Amino acid sequence: MVAALLAEPLTAQQSPAALYPDLFAAVQTGRLFPDGKTFVDATPKRDPTAIVADYRRLAPRTPEALRAFVLANFSVPGINDRGEADLRQHVRDLWPMLVRQPDRVVEGSSLLPMAHRYVVPGGRFREMYYWDSYFTMLGLAVDGQQPLVESMLANFTDVIERYGHIPNGMRTYYLSRSQPPFFALMLDLSKDVDPATAARRLAALKTEHAYWMKGADCLDASGACARVVRMPDGTLLNRYWDDRALPRDESYAEDVITAKEDPERPASVVYRHLRAGAESGWDYSSRWLDDPQRLASIRTTDIVPVDLNSLLLMMEEAIARRSAAAGDSEAAAQFRALAAKRRAALDRYFWVAREGRYADWDRVTGKPTPRVSAAMLFPLFAGAASPQQARAVAATVRRELLATGGLRTTPVRTGQQWDTPNGWAPLQWVAIAGLERSGETALAREIAKRWLGTVEAAYAETGKMLEKYDVEERKAGGGGEYPTQDGFGWTNGVTSALMERYPDL
Repeated sequence: MVAALLAEPLTAQQSPAALYPDLFAAVQTGRLFPDGKTFVDATPKRDPTAIVADYRRLAPRTPEALRAFVLANFSVPGINDRGEADLRQHVRDLWPMLVRQPDRVVEGSSLLPMAHRYVVPGGRFREMYYWDSYFTMLGLAVDGQQPLVESMLANFTDVIERYGHIPNGMRTYYLSRSQPPFFALMLDLSKDVDPATAARRLAALKTEHAYWMKGADCLDASGACARVVRMPDGTLLNRYWDDRALPRDESYAEDVITAKEDPERPASVVYRHLRAGAESGWDYSSRWLDDPQRLASIRTTDIVPVDLNSLLLMMEEAIARRSAAAGDSEAAAQFRALAAKRRAALDRYFWVAREGRYADWDRVTGKPTPRVSAAMLFPLFAGAASPQQARAVAATVRRELLATGGLRTTPVRTGQQWDTPNGWAPLQWVAIAGLERSGETALAREIAKRWLGTVEAAYAETGKMLEKYDVEERKAGGGGEYPTQDGFGWTNGVTSALMERYPDL
């Protein structure tokens, strides 16, 4: 019966089993696709007779070869049936799915209620997050969603007024820490010119700066308190921190296990480093590890990070600029002076000339860390690098971090999600914008081209926008404490923003 069926002549009205006899049997019995309906709903890209003839001539034997043949000859639903032109529209169609309405207060809930609409990252991240939101807003701003940009800014302003800072995410268990401070850059995306709104936002920005600097009042012989660090020349810089030294609520079991793996250190010390790593947004990375292969060796608070201090430079310059616009010359002068000191410190402590890179500073060793990472591009993003420094960084990036599918986070393979082979949308944007700002336009464009190719390839394969990507193999990223999430706010935002910046790509 089967033999007779497979022997039927090819006609346009026949079922796939009859049209593609040997190929059909190989695909279905080999379970090339999890759902048996996937292949039989595929659309041939050319004449079925020619496909069958080529299949018999080429005779692909391995599952990989068979899949390549099928995808080359068929438009398969949910796999490769989406063209490049669809990607931008797909992102635009996703925005409403990630929008949340103002929250109502529920007694006993961990959610910090927002008074205005907002966008969530997606997946397990079902509340508004701090640094995610800036990259999401980049896309909203170019996709005709300016009212959402303004409503999210209203929420962040409310939050600073309520809590004195922007927490990691809008949950009670995130209140003891923040995230990389992008609020000053978010404000630049606003089109609201109301003077009262501007005054309120400037006040909030100053409050946020005070949050990062309040450790200056408790510095002792150790040279550090909370988020403030006194450098050898007396300059005050910043580090990541968390006000609590307990296991994270959202990763309680994982943190308890990690602390037990290093019995030589008090558990509270390990917890603080883990929490500070979460504040960095890079949770976790070899940047924070004494031994890159052991999470238990984490020591985040010993590190003075180049990315954080670049962002605080931008914050101080923004406060100075906005204060001047508001007619407050005294505040403008104060923050210009603070910015000048921090800019000089970036050169003095973070620039490693012989290696052509910016590095984090190690408080214990008193010198730059050996860890190469994409954080080296933040001074370029902040406009703090000279043309010579930018050229040197570009050469290091090409040599150490540029992969087939975009920018690696680090060149170290550890199994942590903020290490190779993963690439992340926010770091692509910072690198591209920083290189553009510094005159390294060719490398900026190359990173954008490779990254968009990765996002497009994964979208064609999965139909999803993902939290992170493997830039070595142009597929979903992995590692870390939880499965790769889809949605995904900052990938959507950076994708739209890059397509807007490079329409020819």
